[in-house]
Amino acid sequence: MREFTTPLLVDPAGHRNATELLMQRVRSSPDHIAFEVRAADAPITSPWRQVTTRQFADEVRALAKGFIAAGINPGESLAIMSPTRYEWALADMAAWFAGAVVVPIYETSAAPQVTAVLNDAGVRLAVAGTAGHALLLEQGFAHAGIPSLGVWTMDARPGADLADLKALGAEVPDDAVEERRLLAGLDSVATIVYTSGTTAAPKGALITHGNFVGQVLNVAAAYTEVVREAGNTIIFLPMAHVLARGLQLTCLANGMRIAHLSDPKDVVPALGVLKPTFLVVVPRVLQKIQASAAAAAAQKHLGGVWAAAQRTAVAWGRLAEARDAGPAAKPAAGLWLRHALFDRLFYARLRRLMGGRLDYLLSGAAALDAELSLFFRGLGLPVIEGYGLTETTAPLTGNMPGSIRAGSVGVPMPGTTVRLSEQGEVMARGVGVFAGYRRPADNADAFVDGFFRTGDLGELDELGRLTLRGRIKDVIVTAGGKTVSPAIWEGYVEGDPLVAHAVMVGEGKPFLGGLVLLDPESVAAWAEREGIADLAGLRIPDDGGAVQIDDHRLLTAIGKAVSAANAKIAQSEQVRRWVLLLADLTEANGNVTPTMKLKRATLTERAQHIVDSLYTDPRPTDTRSHA
Repeated sequence: MREFTTPLLVDPAGHRNATELLMQRVRSSPDHIAFEVRAADAPITSPWRQVTTRQFADEVRALAKGFIAAGINPGESLAIMSPTRYEWALADMAAWFAGAVVVPIYETSAAPQVTAVLNDAGVRLAVAGTAGHALLLEQGFAHAGIPSLGVWTMDARPGADLADLKALGAEVPDDAVEERRLLAGLDSVATIVYTSGTTAAPKGALITHGNFVGQVLNVAAAYTEVVREAGNTIIFLPMAHVLARGLQLTCLANGMRIAHLSDPKDVVPALGVLKPTFLVVVPRVLQKIQASAAAAAAQKHLGGVWAAAQRTAVAWGRLAEARDAGPAAKPAAGLWLRHALFDRLFYARLRRLMGGRLDYLLSGAAALDAELSLFFRGLGLPVIEGYGLTETTAPLTGNMPGSIRAGSVGVPMPGTTVRLSEQGEVMARGVGVFAGYRRPADNADAFVDGFFRTGDLGELDELGRLTLRGRIKDVIVTAGGKTVSPAIWEGYVEGDPLVAHAVMVGEGKPFLGGLVLLDPESVAAWAEREGIADLAGLRIPDDGGAVQIDDHRLLTAIGKAVSAANAKIAQSEQVRRWVLLLADLTEANGNVTPTMKLKRATLTERAQHIVDSLYTDPRPTDTRSHA
């Protein structure tokens, strides 16, 4: 199949712009709890302040008055740079009420990146999370030579915080705000979001009010089991990411309570307090939950029992998939008994650990291992895997409740067409597809016949479900002329919790090689469980490069994952030699994007001497020794 369309469920034409998503809730349910807000520096277990829809709208209006009083004009750009928190939501919506265009900046961005975004987007006013962010923004304005209307902080900063900004706008009449709020139409630009840039310089994507409204209305209509008024969620993704903002708007428009956390480490303790019904995660979070459960079982000398429980959960997940296709599918008596036993021993405890009310998990941002998806479904925590990009206002495709297929990223969102080119590139057209890039030159190769080129390779099945096969730019052609997409092997290896990233190499070489990057946090936990003390001496290089690790215990442990990955693919696509690396995987050192995607080209260039060693040095591991 070369093309599949999912019809539009809700026409966005009835909305003036994205602010109507809030105003409709104000009119219908003003006293409904919209947000739960944690006080600054308060323990997770302390009571969270509840904010109604009406209270949020009042705060938004007051802040919008401040923006207007500060001098922001309709259509001008306003930047927000902050960790994920309630005030981010407030500033985002207030900017739209004031008629401004929002430019999110990742809180981890370095000074040159901040300057570049401010300059390219022509930002006039900025909101910072902390005084440190404010300093970066002020320096950015200065270096870009842009006269600003001020930088205001969410944290208290006498004379320059949001409280002062609201006071500045106290005399602005409500009618002035309402006039500004209604200026933008569905075709007006709502936000300029700069792409992460794994393979090229970041580009400013112009996302319209219509993109947001169309996505919010149709995602909610397609996922009524997930998006419901009695539900709630915790957002801990960076708010600079369009997925987090789209999720927030969807919840706000449909009455789902929202809580924000800036530190992902706070999520697990918060689950027991807030008890979400729905959670957006990245695959790495699910891997770590599974690994932690395995470690806890091993400490109680139940490692073998847990392994059986894990196999049973995967089998139960497969049964659930079979039931999606045909409800008559029933478990064998042995499987039913094992599942009931392991539910009492393990599964129910894991569900309670995650709050006890989770209906669904949504996984995105990276490929989710099919067995990991089946495992969580077998626990009673089905994972909806989806796929999207900044340029598609996040969700482009997604599995649907009642039709989840592990390994697939689902069908096109309502109002969306997915087409495959002759080369297998995924192309998209629909309500979420952006208006284009800010710089005309960036649009030259971005569209074909009205379809946006994603740069990803994929396949469509007879039901319109998309399976991704990697990035076009990552395809490797070996010396023998074999064309290989590395994503499949890499995804299998990255399923091991000790592995942060795997990179296949071998362009123009006689065989395929691999760079396997360790996850330092997981390695430390593994070493403690194994009683290995001398691994504490591992040091991450601080120069942005990578160092090779030759510890035989780690090589043996990860060699099993490499061998298992090779066993699942054709011999011509298997990695013959690989090395274990430790690298600084922070944005500051340039190896990853703000969303923690690996910059493959940057890493391989910095580690070129190690790549070369795969083909010259006897040290790199030959996978045939682990077969």
